[in-house]
Amino acid sequence: MKKPVLLATALALAGCASVSPDGLRGDVQALAAPRLPANAALAAPDAQDRIAAWLQQPVDSDTAIRIALLNNAGLQARLAQLGVQDAQRVQALTLANPYLTLGRFANRHERETERQLSFGLIDLVTLPWRTRWQGLQMERATLDAAQDVLRLAANTRRAWLRAVAAEQVLATRERMHEAAEAGGELARRMARVGNWSRLQQARELAVQQDASAQLARARLAAAQEREQLTRLMGLWGAQTGYRLPPQLPALPAEATLQTGDGVEAAALRERLDLRAQRRDLDQVAGHAGWTGVGSVFGDVGLAYTRNTTTGKDTAPRDVKRGWEAALPLPLFDWGGATSAQARAEVRRSAAQLQEAAVNARSEARSAWRGYRTAWDLARQQQAEVLPLARLIQDETQLHYNGMHASVWELLAEARNTAQAVAAATEAQRDFWLAEADLQRALSTSTSPAPQP
Repeated sequence: MKKPVLLATALALAGCASVSPDGLRGDVQALAAPRLPANAALAAPDAQDRIAAWLQQPVDSDTAIRIALLNNAGLQARLAQLGVQDAQRVQALTLANPYLTLGRFANRHERETERQLSFGLIDLVTLPWRTRWQGLQMERATLDAAQDVLRLAANTRRAWLRAVAAEQVLATRERMHEAAEAGGELARRMARVGNWSRLQQARELAVQQDASAQLARARLAAAQEREQLTRLMGLWGAQTGYRLPPQLPALPAEATLQTGDGVEAAALRERLDLRAQRRDLDQVAGHAGWTGVGSVFGDVGLAYTRNTTTGKDTAPRDVKRGWEAALPLPLFDWGGATSAQARAEVRRSAAQLQEAAVNARSEARSAWRGYRTAWDLARQQQAEVLPLARLIQDETQLHYNGMHASVWELLAEARNTAQAVAAATEAQRDFWLAEADLQRALSTSTSPAPQP
């Protein structure tokens, strides 16, 4: 009874293997969902309609990520590749078709008809184990795809932060340029009537030229950062005319994560690359036990034969039935080298998992330090540096109104305040970039995990 039960189980497993209708996108989204904005999807039948509606309003960071997940062609290609791998899994678990051999032989006295049905026995026997191994491989592939989703989301968020900050800095540079232009024009007029020397005029014109150069660089930076965001969202044509919010999100009142130990533990618990490495180790370790035996007895075959011999005159009909098995003889290869290779692969996979865990701890600690430092610097800019610059400008305005300060001092302080605003904006941008880096360090590696 055991042999029929084993055969029935194997055939049932072969019949249960099927391709995922959505190409495993649902599994990928379930893995990535905790780190994605609410209602973010990897596919939707009305994707272009959704994108068009989102582009009618200023695009915030969450919306940019939603658009990228639906519209980024590179991600769609990666998810399609996952569907290809799923189909390959099903094909690998599908039993090979049996062979039917027919032959007809004749001489002067009799005719012989040969019928033989043969199939590979080893594929049938190992089907339960191969099902488990293929399942582990697909779990790894799904985890890798989820990491690609998270990387795209993180890169889109970073691009959005840079684009918004670049437009803010551009507006500040325009105000600085206006102040420098006013100073340059005043210098020309005063030099024309003889109230200023050529040296004084040249110095003021140099300030104007420097402001013009800074403005040109700010315009280029804003255009390039916007293009990077546009590429990640997969937009083109009229879609590239989308609007961005006028400023970055406000700084949080305090840093949300207070200790490096907490983020280190969270990284070990939540990172998808560590889960993928564990799947690799499970798959390699499970396969190692079979490798030595399979390399020696991997070509076992079984065949059933029925031959009919009929005489040409009145000879009786003779039917012969039987079976035959094809077994390799391990005279030269006993699988020693293959077994050694399997053991080395297990050690390699275990070492890769250990390395990934060490890297995860280090990346989490580094990202947390960057996050804390960026928050402190941004807070200092907004709470101390920027108010001080505005106070100096206000006091200079009062002194100018009282005729105790010159117009040049007033213009200089206006430029200094604009510069302080730009520096505060960049510090605020750097904080949010550090926050995005920290969230990424808690979910996946900054580089693709090594392949087994």
